[in-house]
Amino acid sequence: MGEGRPGVAATLRALNGALGRPAALWVKESGARNLRHRDFLAPRAALSAAFPGGQVPPEAVSAVPSLRGPAVLPLRVCRQTPAGLAVQVHRPEAFQRLLGPLPGPPPPAAARTGCVVLHCPALRSPAALRPRHLRSVLLADHLAQLLRAQGVDVRLVPALSEERSCDVLRQLRICWPSGSGGSSLTDAISALKAALGRCPCAAACEQGPGTAEGAICKVHLKSFVEQQGLSGYDPNLDVLLVTERTLRSLAELQEAVLQCPVSDPTALPASPFPSQSSCCSIVHVVNCEEEFQQQQLDVLWRILDPGAHTALQKHLVCGPVKVTNPSSPIGADQYFQLRKRQMYEASVIKYGELAQDEAWTEVIDTLTVAAIRFEMLSTAHRSQITLDLENNSISTKGTKSGAFVMYNCARLATLFSTFQQAVERGTYPPLPPVSELNFSCLREEGEWLLLFNYLLPFPEVLQQAAQLPPPSKGIRITANTETVCKFLIQLSMDFSSYYNRVHILGEPFPHLFDQMFARLQLLGAVRDVFHSALATLHLPPLSQI
Repeated sequence: MGEGRPGVAATLRALNGALGRPAALWVKESGARNLRHRDFLAPRAALSAAFPGGQVPPEAVSAVPSLRGPAVLPLRVCRQTPAGLAVQVHRPEAFQRLLGPLPGPPPPAAARTGCVVLHCPALRSPAALRPRHLRSVLLADHLAQLLRAQGVDVRLVPALSEERSCDVLRQLRICWPSGSGGSSLTDAISALKAALGRCPCAAACEQGPGTAEGAICKVHLKSFVEQQGLSGYDPNLDVLLVTERTLRSLAELQEAVLQCPVSDPTALPASPFPSQSSCCSIVHVVNCEEEFQQQQLDVLWRILDPGAHTALQKHLVCGPVKVTNPSSPIGADQYFQLRKRQMYEASVIKYGELAQDEAWTEVIDTLTVAAIRFEMLSTAHRSQITLDLENNSISTKGTKSGAFVMYNCARLATLFSTFQQAVERGTYPPLPPVSELNFSCLREEGEWLLLFNYLLPFPEVLQQAAQLPPPSKGIRITANTETVCKFLIQLSMDFSSYYNRVHILGEPFPHLFDQMFARLQLLGAVRDVFHSALATLHLPPLSQI
């Protein structure tokens, strides 16, 4: 048996290698119906394109079950079917390898893999934050957690000043730095002013009625973009009036870049930008209404500081946030308070007087944060979000909400609390060491679904969610920031279905303990996945609900 934790990608690579073709022929199954018969499939159409007549050499087929590797799943059988070449995993061994202890010493802590500066211009808005601003801030906060989980050093810009610190950010558990900048920021602004004085694209402002207040000079952006052959910028970029505020924004970005750890580029592992691992990367997380202004700042920075880091600026653009039938423009704080009130009312309907107890205050707050984060983050960042604030769209029953995810996480906490209490009463013996568990008892369809669709791919789900692939051209990038929310929603649905169908803590008969203990080990791993995924959203697990 190969050592190490199995993974989807490693298994697919081994399967493709076994057929001796460079093309990716195999797919992982995920639907419950197909998983009754197979776990991986090389579809008939793919085989027909790779092999004459779609016929795979018999020796290649017979060699598949003997595939081994550090992260390759144990395979039981490979056979020809009408759908293509089908493979089934040796399931008891797969349970053992994924739920049991890893052989050998524990893996070393993840090495740092570069630095990313996440810049959220919405936090510089002098006006009150609105839901459209909140979307980009929540996305940047979540992305920072995902990147850190992959060992990436992250800097968040701008730092919140004392007077600009927002209660709504704290209420939503958004961890954002604060500070005034100090003398180093003043020095950086002075250096930028000196660079402006030497800049051939800059010209003095003619003071007059139409001149922006505090304008230092004007810079011709369009000519620079054309000279440098830059693509992806708005064709309407032309002349920018530079103010003290503009230079302060650039100085804050430069300070963040300077704080990034200096590494030997030749020794730096792969960064979230697969082809740009040798330098600090800058990602501007903006809503679509701020995109033009941020492009202006981007080009100005390139002009004043033509370094490698300014050439790596990318823009992650959030789609619009539409609020249905607002009686007046709504602020982010009003949005939070409205959702909190709706969550309280929904909880009273479901749980009655319990939800009115003071002990539920923290529960209601956490459910509100979960509802808002899932509302904002479970949609692809490029797409529009519609917020229905008139009707009570918050529910504790819907299967696609943050509250539903938190509810199922709490069900797991209750299960293990109940089991522990039963152990203390002497009803059940303690959970044995994992090496003594019999995973061949796990034969229920939902148990394989939880392992194969969630426990197995979870590390790769987090890794993919943190990827920021560079665009083929231009400055816009796309991230899979909705991945974790969608993963948690689907996990909650499949766990809920299994939990409603299967009685975990059965009668205290010794002949039933093997199955109960194996199920508890599986659900303990499911609980750990919930906790790890929720941590990327700054959501604490609930112990009761």
